[in-house]
Amino acid sequence: MHAASSAILAFTCVAWSLAIAWLWKAVTALRGMPRLPDLTRINPETLPWLEAGSAPHLSVIIPACNEEEAIQATLRALLASTGIRLEIIAVDDRSTDRTGARMEEVAAEAARQPSPHLLHVLHNRALPAGWLGKPHALHLAAQQARAPWLLFTDADVTFAPHALELALRHAIAVQADHLVVTPTLIRKSIGEAIMQATLQAPLAWFVRLWKVADPRARDFIGVGGFNLVRAETYRRLGGFAGLRMEVIEDMSFGCIVKRAGHRSCVSLGPGLVSIYWIKGLWGIAANTEKNGFAACRYSLPIAVAAFLAQVALIVVPLAAVILGGWALPAGLLTYAGIALAMRANRGINGISPLAAVLFAPAAAIISYAFVRSVIVTLVRNGVVWRGTHYPLDELRRNAIHWR
Repeated sequence: MHAASSAILAFTCVAWSLAIAWLWKAVTALRGMPRLPDLTRINPETLPWLEAGSAPHLSVIIPACNEEEAIQATLRALLASTGIRLEIIAVDDRSTDRTGARMEEVAAEAARQPSPHLLHVLHNRALPAGWLGKPHALHLAAQQARAPWLLFTDADVTFAPHALELALRHAIAVQADHLVVTPTLIRKSIGEAIMQATLQAPLAWFVRLWKVADPRARDFIGVGGFNLVRAETYRRLGGFAGLRMEVIEDMSFGCIVKRAGHRSCVSLGPGLVSIYWIKGLWGIAANTEKNGFAACRYSLPIAVAAFLAQVALIVVPLAAVILGGWALPAGLLTYAGIALAMRANRGINGISPLAAVLFAPAAAIISYAFVRSVIVTLVRNGVVWRGTHYPLDELRRNAIHWR
């Protein structure tokens, strides 16, 4: 009896510790997230105007491997951009489908119409040893870019007509060297919305977006769909040559920018930059196949610790509610903290904090996706991406430390 009472007491203490931690993080996020500028709410008249002339203001770099379904929509959205002159460099990176042909079709369309934008298509057929495909494609295109600013994006991202003008003028206004605009994730079901809210709820545990611009803070961010950087800063850092074996090259790029003392900033922009990323309730499993273990820098102890933390987050509040007594309010307060964290993220995703009701099953799916990523990477002894195998030893050796 005494042992059971001691176990219940210990569990209750754990439940309360978790509740307090979540509430603290949620309140911190509720106070911090409103500090992020929202490009859709900024008066454009208060931003500096872009220079007149014929030279491009911005080089947009888009690597694409087997993206025949999405690439034309992305390119056409960029060509419809207003208030800015773009040099668009699209890289057909060893595609085995019609990606390159579809790029050329849009390029031919653009050449027949008067436009301030230029579209170049590069066809890459070789991958040098010691490189991942995407960093290599980004590196190739950046070598040819001639604008003072570079935007690294993905082949399945679409842009509002005024998105790039607003982003660039804002970056100049705040004297940023690197700017991330948080993408709007397109949702086609309630399940996808719940998965997104659950995935983003713990965001403040890993990076405080409102602290990224603080040179004294260690927080950093990079987003594959929208990494805007000064060309001078990019070249000073050595570009993607130093990230040639990085699977999560976008975050690592944000890391080296911040670590080198350059000014990195984050802005919200609902509807400006859009991507359909979580496709279906179980879509997260495919999305994290190459990224889950990579986020742990391929460290098995870190991955195990991360998994146990996920399990605790799922089990402890549920068990506290079932157990009752003094554990019950701790469980309820944990869910309240999760709901408040979701409320803090509404500027990013617009999802109701009521999604916290289904946090446990959604988090279980995310945990499954994470474990699957670790197991698949270990079994394959590396990552297989876009048909190419990258050895685990080489990935580990070249992974930069984020902290």
